[in-house]
Amino acid sequence: MATILHKIKAYLYDNTLTKDNPNDFIARTASERSLSVKQICEAAASRGGADVSASAMEHATELFLKEMAYQLCDGFSVNTGYFTASTTIRGVFDSPSETFNKEKHSIIFQFNQGEKLRAEISNIEVDILGVAEASSVILQVTDMKSGSVNDLLTPGRNLKIVGSKIKIMGDNPTRGVYFINTATQDRTMVEAFDIVTNNPSELMVVIPALPAGTYNLEVVTQFTQGALLKEPRTATLDKLLTVM
Repeated sequence: MATILHKIKAYLYDNTLTKDNPNDFIARTASERSLSVKQICEAAASRGGADVSASAMEHATELFLKEMAYQLCDGFSVNTGYFTASTTIRGVFDSPSETFNKEKHSIIFQFNQGEKLRAEISNIEVDILGVAEASSVILQVTDMKSGSVNDLLTPGRNLKIVGSKIKIMGDNPTRGVYFINTATQDRTMVEAFDIVTNNPSELMVVIPALPAGTYNLEVVTQFTQGALLKEPRTATLDKLLTVM
């Protein structure tokens, strides 16, 4: 029997991604926070997992990641053992002579787990904390232009947001869909007329003209089953979204 070295805590949420069983649930990791390269290196140094200083490890890691990105941009694939990465072209070419068109086609980088990371799964124990409180939650977003899930944003194109209790309702002026720039903390609200679909488990919005960067996604609403909430509540996607 494998030695349990790690523990992941998770809550159960109504499964709105499939319609086959209306009573099923999905588990969502109760993630405390997102770790930066610096924080990971500091943790490795403090627990004895690294034989160099945290700053030296961080510097070497940043050099590696920068070179990896360079090679990916030249079309090479990468296999670190812990993850694989490759460059993919999205979009349809209507004839053999058609050239790449940024308005019609897109480039994305895909990452998948590698053998070394997959081998660690047997060392993880999952602790289900029960059904989450009846609050709003964003489970998944899809950039309709690129087909990217929980990753890319294409300004001016549609974003499909799937979750629970995310319908935009209420009289509080803060209600709506927001993109928060992680560098500046600027909050860009989706105009009401750019909310194409507004259902309890699915929103479709037009992505605003966001500058390049990374963003958090928030849905603020007073919606609930029955009467409206007195105060709005906020659902935040637990993944960062990127405008290239």
